[in-house]
Amino acid sequence: MIRSLAFAASALFASAALSQEPVKIGLTQPLTGAFAASGNYVVEGTRIAEAAINASGGVLGRKIQLVVEDNKSNPTEAVATAEKLISKDKVPVMIGAWSSTLTLAVMPKLMEYKVPMLVETSSSGKITTSGNPYIFRISPTSEMEAKAFTGYVKSLGIKKADFLATNNDFGLGASKEFSEMLKANGATVGVMETMDPKATDFSAQLAKIKASGGDTLFVTTAVEQVTLILKQAKEQQVTARIITTGGSVSPDQLIQQAGPAADGSRHVVFFTPWFPDAVKNPDVAKKFVDAWNAKKLPAGGLTEGFRGWDALYTVVEGIKAAGKAEPEAITKALWGVKVKGINGDIAFIKQGPAGQESAQNVPSVYLVRIDNGKVVKN
Repeated sequence: MIRSLAFAASALFASAALSQEPVKIGLTQPLTGAFAASGNYVVEGTRIAEAAINASGGVLGRKIQLVVEDNKSNPTEAVATAEKLISKDKVPVMIGAWSSTLTLAVMPKLMEYKVPMLVETSSSGKITTSGNPYIFRISPTSEMEAKAFTGYVKSLGIKKADFLATNNDFGLGASKEFSEMLKANGATVGVMETMDPKATDFSAQLAKIKASGGDTLFVTTAVEQVTLILKQAKEQQVTARIITTGGSVSPDQLIQQAGPAADGSRHVVFFTPWFPDAVKNPDVAKKFVDAWNAKKLPAGGLTEGFRGWDALYTVVEGIKAAGKAEPEAITKALWGVKVKGINGDIAFIKQGPAGQESAQNVPSVYLVRIDNGKVVKN
């Protein structure tokens, strides 16, 4: 009898201890390589959300624990990080993987292991139309972004536009959607140039763009390349207004690194920390910005870091609704979540083939301008 009681007590203690283990959430981001600046900011935003959530009691009576992996801005590495997070770390849900190319590379692993992933940045339409029911995206597609931009075609007087984009799913997808939108609104499309994600010399592309004579140049790439493009465009006396797409450019960082070359450029962004009252949920935005500033992080990282905050809060809400930290339950529960995010109210609609739909949020899109070294409303 004593032995039975001892065994029962031991089993109960083990069960209680297990229930107190943290809920692991996987995160794959480019912490090194071409997209490192943005990836690290996303991680910082997620860390801030992790601390805030745990300070409020965590989820299901347990703390949450981020398991972060560096996909090195490389698709092959992205797949390896997903494999590790799922098979070794046993995470029931993931966040990732910043660029469209990295996310598309990871997606087959989600299907193989039936583990959901919250997509915080990637914009390629293929992500939510390829028939992967484990994808939940909170960032806008390139099509949504182009549609939101429609009203600016006439207000900015765009007659002819040229394109310079990174040669991957992110860049090519944006160029396709924006060029189609422009044509539908009476504008002419000139040259459509591409560049390697690691390139640093854009003189050949900019020479063709200058010769094209367009009044507007749409640029789609990470902030590191945009900085160089702005400088080189000024050196080559390219007169077209420059507009970046994708929401992955920090205007503050451009002001700091490109200097006067950034003046006059416009940028599509998904969070406006310079104008917190312009967002749908200013109270949430203020809480995030205050926490970011308390860590003395660069102000320029806010336009990327917010993605990590919104992503983690959405995932945790899914775990809470599921009632357990299991992939299948979380996948089902995420469809019904409603979260007050920095980038608006987060909820999902269906995209993709019937029976295999992916989840897509409809977030906010803004356009800002750099004027005399300051970010202003367009």
